[in-house]
Amino acid sequence: MRRGLLAPALVATAALALAGCSSDDDSGDSDSGSIKIGIKFDQPGLGYKDGDTYTGFDVDVATYVAGKLGYEPDKIQWVQSPSANRENMLSGGQVDMIFATYSITDERKKVVSFAGPYFVAGQDLLVAADDTSITGPDDLDGKNLCSVTGSTSAQRIKDEHSSDTQLLEQPGYAECVTALTAGQVDAVTTDDIILAGLASLPANKGKVKVVGNPFSEENYGVGLPKDSDKCEDINAAIQTMIDDGTWQKLLDKNVGESGYKPNESLNPPKPAACA
Repeated sequence: MRRGLLAPALVATAALALAGCSSDDDSGDSDSGSIKIGIKFDQPGLGYKDGDTYTGFDVDVATYVAGKLGYEPDKIQWVQSPSANRENMLSGGQVDMIFATYSITDERKKVVSFAGPYFVAGQDLLVAADDTSITGPDDLDGKNLCSVTGSTSAQRIKDEHSSDTQLLEQPGYAECVTALTAGQVDAVTTDDIILAGLASLPANKGKVKVVGNPFSEENYGVGLPKDSDKCEDINAAIQTMIDDGTWQKLLDKNVGESGYKPNESLNPPKPAACA
């Protein structure tokens, strides 16, 4: 009788052990030959998903860096990383690193680590192609602007230009560009390279332009789990990418047709020392 009870118990124990192994395999980077990289899926020119195809400057930079770390393109698993979820995705092991217009800030560095920066953006303005009345933030008096609800760009306009502008808030920048081309607003505002990506879309070519007079500084970093040991290797890869000319080629490929030129005093950046 004891023998009959023991056998099911052993089977159950083995099943639990296998389940435990399976659970471990399904969490984090289960396949040592692959890497999970977080990107945006909805930012043309930066991180954009079209069917099974991923394109953009962030995607290309991530692919280059991953290659230097020993991962071929077919070993990259792309994971959508909305702005509000990035810290949790890194700390929870859903991704190994994030390339998603992820500005390095002291507040974020309390929770995650950063390599880079690999690009320095700045809040700017997108206007109609034939508009010569807006050349920078000093020309916003009496203008109607559009930005995304809850964005730092929208908040900056509220904080610094609330008395001289009207701000239309939309759920996404595509809606803002539609409002601009329809003449409902005078300008769209967010980071300059995001605007350049929007301007590069075939539907927008020739209709809009980036002003090119940024009024903030946003250092785009590679988000990493806190105290990651990958920082120095990633910084070395970024520096090589800049030195061998790939950085400029990738930027031209993804946003060059918009006419956008990054701030030359800040770009290409020099990766900061790892903390």
